[in-house]
Amino acid sequence: MRLTAKQTTTRTLTDLLRALDNRHAVTITYVDSKGDTTIRTIEIAEVHAKTDDYQIVAMCRLRNEQMKTDPTIRTAQRDFDLSRIVSYTVHRIAYVLTRPEPTTYERPAPAPADDADALYIYELERDPDDADYRPRKRLTQSQTDLAA
Repeated sequence: MRLTAKQTTTRTLTDLLRALDNRHAVTITYVDSKGDTTIRTIEIAEVHAKTDDYQIVAMCRLRNEQMKTDPTIRTAQRDFDLSRIVSYTVHRIAYVLTRPEPTTYERPAPAPADDADALYIYELERDPDDADYRPRKRLTQSQTDLAA
């Protein structure tokens, strides 16, 4: 067990990123926003930089067990602030939880390969901001006066 108060944030972050790379579970002692201390075993998925801190996105094994008994818990994925981790232990145990697929991404239809106009329309529809843009006149490569 490593105490985060006795080492630098860089060292703690390095150990947690190494656990992420090797897909090893980590047991942390964590102080939540209410001031309660909990011990959780997590499987780190991502690390994001925040202002003056780092946010660790992980699957929580404790929350996964609670999901089986409490239907209000939707996912075992949770965010942890690095500054609130009191101590941690990196295990050699591999990940066992499956991370949920993102729900906001919609896979686009495959691009047409045979028609140039259909491909043009397809590319415009992929970007909703420029979908209404149509050039007023056809431009050629020799028109250098319109160059930005």
